[in-house]
Formats: sequence, C-alpha cells, structure tokens
Amino acid sequence: MGTDVERRIIKGLFTVPLKDIILVIVGLKGEAHGYEILKELEKFAIGLWKPSHSNLYTILNKMVEDGLLEPREEYRGRVRRVKYSLTPKGLEYIKKSNELALRVLYTAADYHEALKKKFETLGEKRVMDRETVREYLELLKKIRGILDEEIRTIEDELS
Repeated sequence: MGTDVERRIIKGLFTVPLKDIILVIVGLKGEAHGYEILKELEKFAIGLWKPSHSNLYTILNKMVEDGLLEPREEYRGRVRRVKYSLTPKGLEYIKKSNELALRVLYTAADYHEALKKKFETLGEKRVMDRETVREYLELLKKIRGILDEEIRTIEDELS
C-alpha cells in the first residue's frame, strides 16, 4: 500500500482540487501571475467555469503558506503583480502527483475498454456525434504519441 501522502494525492485525483491544477499550470509556465492562472483554469474547464478572483487568491496564499509556491512581486509603474513559481516542495509534489495520475489514467483506460466490450456484448452501441468522434480520435492519437514516447524511454532505460 502507498504512503499517506500518496493516498491523499490519489484521493485528490478523484476530486481534482484546484490546488493540483494550479500547480500543473505554474509548473508548465515556469512562472505565472494570478490573472494568467485564472485564464488557464477557464480553458481547463472548457470555458464553463472559473473560480472567483478572491477564491483564487485565497488558494494561492494558502499554497504559499504550505511551501508549494514562491511569490515574487513585480511592478509596472504603480501596478503591483505577484508572479508565482514552484518551490522544490511544490515540484516534488507535482512530480509524485503526475506519476500517480498516470497510473490512475492507465487503470481508467483498462476499465473504459472493459466497459466498452461489456456494452458490445449487450448489443449496446456507443452513439456520439461526428464532432465528438473527431475530438475523441485526436485525443486517442495524442495519447498514443505520449505512450509511444514513454515506451521508448522505458525500453532505453532497460537496455
């Protein structure tokens, strides 16, 4: 069984807390201010939702207190902005979280395929509109590329 930290991360993966998504955004950008993070969160939620400014800054301040993010003030004239970057603790957290998320993703893919086969045996056919099928196909191609690269990396490490 995993550690307590791993258990908390796995539990979080099923509720996808804002904290984890923010860490991914900041980790990918290297450094981001609140408005950038807010815009990325809106994209992540396919434009259907975004947190309020006050909620976001409350979360960011808590993440700074927890040692996951490092704030850096910058000024443009009199306008003060705070840019956030990952701390070493934040980087470790997101690395472990990503590793566990991949394991959950692979398990979810197995369940998805098993459910698809079960529906087929029951005579049920998956019905999706053409645009959804196109998006699904693109997603599968992207996942295949990621998996092919991961397979090459692991095979190189093993040889």
